[in-house]
Amino acid sequence: MKLRTLGLTMLGAAGLLSLSACKKEEAAAAPPSTPEAPSAARAPEAEKVHAASPIQAPAGKGVVKGTVSFTGTPPPAEDLPASSDPACEGRGAKDESVLVKDGKLANVLVRVRGAVAGAPAPSTPVVVDQSKCTYVPRVQGAMVGQSVAFKNSDGTLHNVRGLVGTKAAFNVAQPPMAASVNKPVPSDEVLKLKCDIHPWMTAYVVSNANPYFATTGADGAFTLEGLPAGKYTVEAWHETFGTKTAEVTVKDDAPADVSFAFAATDASAKK
Repeated sequence: MKLRTLGLTMLGAAGLLSLSACKKEEAAAAPPSTPEAPSAARAPEAEKVHAASPIQAPAGKGVVKGTVSFTGTPPPAEDLPASSDPACEGRGAKDESVLVKDGKLANVLVRVRGAVAGAPAPSTPVVVDQSKCTYVPRVQGAMVGQSVAFKNSDGTLHNVRGLVGTKAAFNVAQPPMAASVNKPVPSDEVLKLKCDIHPWMTAYVVSNANPYFATTGADGAFTLEGLPAGKYTVEAWHETFGTKTAEVTVKDDAPADVSFAFAATDASAKK
C-alpha cells in the first residue's frame, strides 16, 4: 500500500513538472508569435499617403508662353523715403512698382483663369520674406486653399498688414528673426501687404483657382506648363496697370504663344 501511494505521488509530481515545463516553453515561444513584421509590412501603405509632400498639378502636356511688354515711356520711379534703421541698409533707393527694361515689364502675374479639373492645391505654403526692409518677392501667385508664410530675416521689428481691396485681412507683428507666421490666402483675390513701421514696403500675393501662373522677370517672359488641352482665358495682372486678357487654345503637340502690352494710360484706366 505504501509502495502504491509512493508511486502515485511520484507520478503526480512528474505531471506537475511536465505541465510547468510546457508553460515555460509556451511563454518562451510567445515573443515570436507577435513579431514586428506586420508593422513593417504596413509601411508601404503609409508611404502611399505622402502627407508631407506637395500635391502636384495634373500632368498635362500643354504649354502657354509669351512676353509682357510696355509701350511708350514708363513713369519715372519715385525715391523711397530715407531710413535710419540699420537693418534697412542695402535696400533699393527707388520705388519698384513699375520695372521696365528694354521695353519689357517685370512683376506681372500671368495666370489661367477659372478652375481646371484635377488641380488640387499644394500642401506647402508660398513664402514672403522681409529682407533689408523689402518684401521678397514683390509679386507672386498662390492657389486658393494654400497659405502664405511670412518670414522676417531682418534684425528689426516688422508688421505685416494684409489688405483685400480696402478691407483688412490680418495684421501681425514679427520681431527680429522671429519664427514665420502662416496666414490663409483669400479666395481668388489680390492680397496686398504693407508694413506700417517701414511704409515703403509693399508686396502682392495673387490667389488663383488653379496652379497655372507665373510672374514675369526683367525680360518680361513667362511660361505656364502642364496644362491639359483645351480653351482657356489667360490674364496678365499688374499692380499699377491693371489687367489684360486673351483667349488661348492649348494643344498637347505645340506651345501656345500669347503676348500682352501695357502702357502708361492703363494706370489711369485702372483708377
